[in-house]
Amino acid sequence: MPVRRVVIGICMALAAFRAGAAEAPPGASSCLGCHTASAAVETPVPPLTGLPAPRTAEAMRAFRSGQRPGTIMPRLAKGFSDDEIAALAAWYETQPAP
Repeated sequence: MPVRRVVIGICMALAAFRAGAAEAPPGASSCLGCHTASAAVETPVPPLTGLPAPRTAEAMRAFRSGQRPGTIMPRLAKGFSDDEIAALAAWYETQPAP
């Protein structure tokens, strides 16, 4: 019986975790290729996790319009609508910073 209680407890904890975790919007996982969420990875590209949503959205819109120069981001940002940018920025704001 103790093993069964442990298994039930783990299942309940996982269900609670998943219920509290917001699902990532489309495109969010592709950002992590450059904007890593791990402090163990050294990169000159800043992490997006924990940044204020308005700051992230403003940067994405500036890349998209060409006001902010970059190598990859201007091309990538052109593929996102204002609503998609807002959703990405809001989601990354809620993710724990590395």
